[in-house]
Amino acid sequence: MNEQHLVDAAVRTLRDPATIRARCASITAWVDAGASPHFTLERARLDAVAQRIAALTRSRFPDLKIPVHSRWRHFEAGGVDRKAELDRRLNGRSHIAAARTRIDLALLSVLLDAGAGASWAYHEAESGQRFVRSEGLAVASFRAFLAGRFSSDPGDPIRVDAAALLKIDAKGLVEVFQAGPDNPLVGLEGRVALLHRLGEALRARPEVFTSTGQPGHLFDALTHHAHAPRLNHHRPLPTAMHHEVGAGRILGALLESFSGIWPSGQVFHGVPVGDVWPHPAAGGTGTSAGWVPFHKLSQWLAYSLVEPFEWAGVKVHGLDELTGLPEYRNGGLLLDAGVIVPRDAAFAAAPRTPADPWVIEWRALTVTLLDELLPRVRSLLGVPDLPLPCLLEGGSWAAGRQIAAERRPGGAPPVSIESDGTVF
Repeated sequence: MNEQHLVDAAVRTLRDPATIRARCASITAWVDAGASPHFTLERARLDAVAQRIAALTRSRFPDLKIPVHSRWRHFEAGGVDRKAELDRRLNGRSHIAAARTRIDLALLSVLLDAGAGASWAYHEAESGQRFVRSEGLAVASFRAFLAGRFSSDPGDPIRVDAAALLKIDAKGLVEVFQAGPDNPLVGLEGRVALLHRLGEALRARPEVFTSTGQPGHLFDALTHHAHAPRLNHHRPLPTAMHHEVGAGRILGALLESFSGIWPSGQVFHGVPVGDVWPHPAAGGTGTSAGWVPFHKLSQWLAYSLVEPFEWAGVKVHGLDELTGLPEYRNGGLLLDAGVIVPRDAAFAAAPRTPADPWVIEWRALTVTLLDELLPRVRSLLGVPDLPLPCLLEGGSWAAGRQIAAERRPGGAPPVSIESDGTVF
């Protein structure tokens, strides 16, 4: 096997969610063995964390009909059914065209969901409500999407396309997010740059996203619709649409198409691989050994595409193939609850970066421990088949926000991460 084939095989390995679990487990075992200079674990405290998650899940979803952890939950902020509003705009379109539009919205909104800063807020004229943080960014992006801000075709305003993304500038996003000196939004220029890179990635793959560069054509590619472009295939596609797709396949398509857009992402032997980091305890074999993938934002996006596929009649199976999301709420819950114990009591004294070995270990432990929490929460709720993304929604993410509010004014996470928003 020549060197390029070895690199290609390693990249496939690093994009496989099974590799995320395996490499995170290797790092966790290293911590368990006492080899980490950064952390120890107190697993005896996991039961209390599971009880917190279960209690919060019951209070939020008394009927235990728990949805997946998804951007669509943020579109429900303030008790407003914005999906119903979008559906009214989609009336008369085919289920395939509607799926494309919903994928456009979810993908665009997730990519704009970087940290907004403590001082920013969005006032929604339609509801008269004020929103902050992720909910505010979601509502702002939803309103901008309906207003046609991300479409270059006035006759089809509710879509995303490459031409519109490439024309977006800081002034346009200032208007979208109501930003200004009295309402400062962190990372405005970074968001502009990310949307430009998205536009370039869409334009670079017309065989998937068509000459328009519309991300919603992932639906066609993954369901093999009759008019689908080819996605990593070298033979004609079937003419019938498949009515099932694996969650891992959705993630793979996202990584294949968009790994190159992340500004903080890693480059592995010349190939952009995104949220993948070196660690001496990552283990593995072959060319990819010693690297641990997380793909947090891509997995969050994959979870956010589950419902658009299912609303179009396509069952998404294998949800538990994906992992928990190693970010500041899930990871913060485990730090604040004393399950993950930093050896340095002053661990939060200065901001850290995603490339910091401390952060890489923290994130790996978070992935492993979320898997360990899942059977505990299933037992407490009496829901033996609760999928992992429903644990996150029920759930661990909200519990991380809850415990942070109990411990620090304003609910800040236990550690500050200097990030462009594509990791945390």
